[in-house]
Amino acid sequence: MKPWVAYSLVRIGIFAVVFAPLYFAGVPWWLAAIIAAVIGPCVAYIFFGRLRDAVAVDLAERRARPAGDADSAAEDD
Repeated sequence: MKPWVAYSLVRIGIFAVVFAPLYFAGVPWWLAAIIAAVIGPCVAYIFFGRLRDAVAVDLAERRARPAGDADSAAEDD
């Protein structure tokens, strides 16, 4: 599994784990969503540093690769 997919699933999971109890405890949905949206990145930043670093490395490697050769670019124009 690509690191960005795993990291995205972790972030969505954290959001759901925070949102659901707040929502079912009677907190308005919009306030529960705001609280979950703030807590989710904080938890991911603290506990999932290695996965976040893997995403950064993957993005850097993609950025370093050439987009294509000159012949393909000329054909697309």
